[in-house]
Amino acid sequence: MFQGKDPRADLFAGNSQPPATGLIAQEQLGRFHGDAPQVSDALRRSWYLRGCNFVLEYSELAPGAKLGRQSQPDEYVLYLDDRQSGATVEWNGTTVTVPGGSIVFVPPGDSCITFPSGAKPVRLFTVKSADLVALCPNADGYRSPRSHIPPFHPWPKPAGGWKVRHYPLDVADQPGRFGRIYRCTTFMVNALPTMNGPRDPARMSPHHHDDFEQCSLALQGSFTHFLRWSWTTDMSDWREDMAVKVGSPSALVIPPPVIHTTQATGTGHNDLVDIFCPPRMDFSQKPGWVLNAEDYPIPDVSEQDSCDT
Repeated sequence: MFQGKDPRADLFAGNSQPPATGLIAQEQLGRFHGDAPQVSDALRRSWYLRGCNFVLEYSELAPGAKLGRQSQPDEYVLYLDDRQSGATVEWNGTTVTVPGGSIVFVPPGDSCITFPSGAKPVRLFTVKSADLVALCPNADGYRSPRSHIPPFHPWPKPAGGWKVRHYPLDVADQPGRFGRIYRCTTFMVNALPTMNGPRDPARMSPHHHDDFEQCSLALQGSFTHFLRWSWTTDMSDWREDMAVKVGSPSALVIPPPVIHTTQATGTGHNDLVDIFCPPRMDFSQKPGWVLNAEDYPIPDVSEQDSCDT
């Protein structure tokens, strides 16, 4: 489905298996720019949305705000898009100063993040953080198991053991590489290049995934997400095409095997981030695509069967 020089063109070559029947393929949408936050106080407003394996938290924080986790069961992600809004991360008796414009991976256990000048951070957790799942407006959206999505299994521990790791998002584009991809034991995050103005409608990239969700997080600008449900042999799986128009911030969880592509529609800067939980093996096997691959090894065998809730 990929056209021309799209770096993903060879990822799905030869994938001609018809989609399975009995799918539950329902999108999940969070319009953080228009909905009331789930948590609100003098220093903080936070919105939540869950996917099959993960919880996304978007926050707007006043100077001095803190976000803490106690007995966190697994590694989580802090995404700081704004170059002017840094943070300090305390974990295991250490304090790490993180500049704005960074992605941060925080190990399991107790941690506290302080935002001296305020920020609009995104944090990503697996559904093992049950307290955060309960905050999601769509907390019951996965009550029916997604039998075609494998259960979550963390990837191998980082080389050199646990510590707070952070990486700059300001990395130059490179021919043949798709976006700016980072992974940890629980997530893969792809910070796509900023698009200035609307995307050329003659250069779209419709595609699908067989067995994992994609979360598309809009941080600036506006977008239209186009979704098309595959026709299986069972008409009860069929759905009408959708064109989901969103502003920012917002997030859309796209289920497999829905065909999808996204068009930036804003006249200014349009920033989109793709999120996967757990990391994608196909992207990980592309030489040079994962920018922190040396720190996070890939598993020997992928064990993915059905969705844990």
